[in-house]
Amino acid sequence: MDFTYPPEAEAFRAEFRAWLDEHLTDRFAGLHNFLSHPDAETLDRMHEWNSMLADAGYAAIAWPPEYGGRGAGILEQVVWAEEMSRAEAPPTLNPIGISNIAPAILEYGTEEQKRHFLPRMLAGDDVWCQGFSEPDAGSDLAGLKATAVRDGDHYVVNGQKVWNTLGNLATWCELLVRTDPDAPRHRGISCLLVDMTLPGVEVRPLVTITGEREFNEIFFTDVHVPVDCLLGPEHEGWRVAMTTLTHERGGVASLHLSLRKRIAKLIDTARVTPVGDGTALDDPAIRRRLAHLYLGGEYLKLLADRAISGAIHGRPAGPESSLVKLVWSEVSQELAAAAGDVLGPDANEGDWGRDRVYVRALSIAGGTTQVNKNIIAERILGLPKGT
Repeated sequence: MDFTYPPEAEAFRAEFRAWLDEHLTDRFAGLHNFLSHPDAETLDRMHEWNSMLADAGYAAIAWPPEYGGRGAGILEQVVWAEEMSRAEAPPTLNPIGISNIAPAILEYGTEEQKRHFLPRMLAGDDVWCQGFSEPDAGSDLAGLKATAVRDGDHYVVNGQKVWNTLGNLATWCELLVRTDPDAPRHRGISCLLVDMTLPGVEVRPLVTITGEREFNEIFFTDVHVPVDCLLGPEHEGWRVAMTTLTHERGGVASLHLSLRKRIAKLIDTARVTPVGDGTALDDPAIRRRLAHLYLGGEYLKLLADRAISGAIHGRPAGPESSLVKLVWSEVSQELAAAAGDVLGPDANEGDWGRDRVYVRALSIAGGTTQVNKNIIAERILGLPKGT
């Protein structure tokens, strides 16, 4: 499981750190939470930041050089995530497109699709979302009911998608639709690249308890999508979707970075927060809880390191990512609860207050806790499938 950074990775660290130190000015500081309230001025600054990253070759370092990346290896990608976290740098404007959808386009797209979509995605000129989950097909994605019927040189799309991240900002959508209703559940599904400005596309934000509009539901009513926007073979969209989901869940290896920083922040806060005759950290019960929380963060890092080590040695991404995601969501919720122990009523305000209600979503987004537990039980523990 252990790995060390080779000289080329450390050279990249020094290069990228110097670039961040020079270019991450006050104009872009604090934008790492831009999704909370993405007003026009914030989005303009995010686009400017995204363009700077892309021009310097840092927006998608894992992409092949011919499409604007650096062909970076696994450890360079780890270094990139570490340095972005260290500097508290904003992400790209198009995180879902670059990390999740681009790999599917690179693997299944035509050369024309790659040349058209990838440069605009890289620069943040187009923002992408995933049209996967439906009201009755979230955890059970193969049960999706949105349809696309071939009509000459177009598909006519009808249906509804839900829990769509960035749908309110997206200009394009990677959409899963059923093109053969008579085929078995995992067959007869196709993947379309859909222009969100087409007539018949309606986006309705789902306002969360924090007042944010990150999630959305999307309705498609007789939307005419050109046939040349089919990604991969017709009726083989499940394979395309698995490529996207593999990269979505593979990205969990860096989740520990921000979580461990927040754990350290709470421990530091506990050192100076008065409780009784001392500080919160002097209270035995709080101290025990914070120690358990700290160990949870370190355990999460070990799981991530194991996944990275496996990838370095050629092991394909497997069910370990479900374990990482499960631990991340559970430790995040424990952190929010521990903030209440340390800060009392003050934990209901500011960033801690937002986190204390938002973290409930983490057991759903990116794969529900129940689904991840089933994957772990079947594929890691070898337990039989439930009946």
